[in-house]
Amino acid sequence: MSTSSEKAKKLIKLIEQTNNWENTLEMLKQKYPDGEENQPAIPGLLSWSKESFEKRLEFIRSEKDMSMGKLSGKEPMPDDPEFYQGNIENFIGMTQIPTGLVGPLLINGTLASGDFYVPLATSEGALVASYSRGARATRMSGGITSVCLTEAVQRTPVFKFNSLPEVGKFMYWILDQMDVFREIIKTKSKHAQLIDMRLNMEGNQVLCIFDYTTGDAAGQNMVTLCTEVICNYIIENTPIQPQFWFIESNYSGDKKATVVSFSTVRGKKVTAEAVVKEKIVKEVLYSTPKQIAQYWQTSSIAAVQSGSIGIQGHFANALTAIFMACGQDVACVSEAYVGITRMEVNDAGDLYVTVTLPSLVVGTVGGGTRLPTQRECLELLGCYGEGGARKFAEICGATALAGELSIAAALASGSFAKAHRLFGRKQ
Repeated sequence: MSTSSEKAKKLIKLIEQTNNWENTLEMLKQKYPDGEENQPAIPGLLSWSKESFEKRLEFIRSEKDMSMGKLSGKEPMPDDPEFYQGNIENFIGMTQIPTGLVGPLLINGTLASGDFYVPLATSEGALVASYSRGARATRMSGGITSVCLTEAVQRTPVFKFNSLPEVGKFMYWILDQMDVFREIIKTKSKHAQLIDMRLNMEGNQVLCIFDYTTGDAAGQNMVTLCTEVICNYIIENTPIQPQFWFIESNYSGDKKATVVSFSTVRGKKVTAEAVVKEKIVKEVLYSTPKQIAQYWQTSSIAAVQSGSIGIQGHFANALTAIFMACGQDVACVSEAYVGITRMEVNDAGDLYVTVTLPSLVVGTVGGGTRLPTQRECLELLGCYGEGGARKFAEICGATALAGELSIAAALASGSFAKAHRLFGRKQ
């Protein structure tokens, strides 16, 4: 098991990988030699015409060499109900949600590097426009640095005994079983790894908090099956039999916002930052760094008064829209939205923005990622399949930052209601 110092060294090495920012910018200069103003933009942001729709599809074809045939409706979806086995029961049809495109979102991460066009599935008018504005402002200021810091998915069985002495004997025994548990997991899963086990005692009950990594899968089902095998071994071999046990104690934070997930990690922990130039804040966001920082300081106090876990503006908007577009378990937004946004004016008078999301339960294999339109959206991001999950998490973090910046600017400048009048209604 890694010591704290070893984990810190690994983290420092990971962050140092973002020092290739100059290489990323040089790559973009070679791709767009005519300068920032001539770099391509998604056609027709304020147009809902069929012509603009076709131009956007052609834009994706030229930029990413993709047709998006299933998402655009130009290619038929599978009509055999058996195709959807494993994703739905009592299948009766498809619920369609409009999907828009945000970008280019310039990211410098350990795995996500360069320009990205991010699909957002939503029925909320003004959302895509807002995130597009944040993407433009950050890109014109040099982009967003986004890093997936660490990862772990939990399952937390509970065992109840007759007395505290029995609890003590059980805990003494189970602490020596980690190597056995790891070997058991190797026989059960090719991708899951048991990285840690912590114990939490409450009276005559013991919570066993198992931390796993799950490869490129979100992993909730994987860790459930692995924990079941471990629990069966425990019951067969423990010197002290519990009165009863359950495979999940409701401590893991699965599908709910918890302080434990906020202070540690559940899924993937991502942090991202950007420095938005004062000139860009004025020209693109119609505000000033001072106004935005003042608004954020004020709103943070109000969030504390409300009892919020973490302080952020609307992580749930970005994450829900990305999750639906890219085949994630949308219910996991209930835990993934917990995090922190911070905004302040730096010594140069520019706006520093940072977000931290400690509970991104995301994957690029399994679950809904195999569905046709969701797969297309993941492929658009270069994240589908093995090796894509950490990259996808970094993109989620950067997208959330763009949205936080835009909504804070709208509220600080007094244009929040106006934006919803323009984009949030049928006109």
